[in-house]
Amino acid sequence: MNEFLQALKTQRWDDHRYYHHSRINQSLHFISALSFIAAYALLFVDPASAALVAWGVSMTTRQAGHFFFEPKGYDDVNQATHEHKEEIKVGYNLRRKVVLMAAWALAPAALWLSPSMGGLIEPAVGWQGYLHDVGIAWLALGIGGVLFRTVHLFFLFDVRTGLVWATKILTDPFHDAMIYWRAPLHLLRGELIDPMHHARRS
Repeated sequence: MNEFLQALKTQRWDDHRYYHHSRINQSLHFISALSFIAAYALLFVDPASAALVAWGVSMTTRQAGHFFFEPKGYDDVNQATHEHKEEIKVGYNLRRKVVLMAAWALAPAALWLSPSMGGLIEPAVGWQGYLHDVGIAWLALGIGGVLFRTVHLFFLFDVRTGLVWATKILTDPFHDAMIYWRAPLHLLRGELIDPMHHARRS
């Protein structure tokens, strides 16, 4: 258990120091974290609505931070190139995220064009039914995305690495809320990039 927790701590630390330099990205992660926590609570009441919140708000803000605001140049803090960081990324790097987000965007279109998904489901009735089906499709995509990468990591590294990553992903909203709640305050002071004094190599 101690080794598992240490590996979880390492993955969280690497994620922070490598991929969260932008204060805008950090602020969007804070918003994402709060909405994910709300989605978790909603999951027990209305899974489809929970998925709509998770993908429609949480994932879009989170990934917008990575795609549009996180620096892609040389990382002076960690003395690493962007290409190197993408290569060693344990979870979904930007290339994999493009595939995941493409599937997210295509799901509503697929349900609009084929409400029964080729006879696999009962066709939705009205907008409410359509949104419910989109939510369920997004929920399946989210669960499938986590399971796929977890099992993939079993083969790339080992079972523990995959389980640690899955644990990290599922608990990220709580962790991000704790470490990024100050980011909007830094933005208001005009600080766009976290100086990362705590992460710089000597």
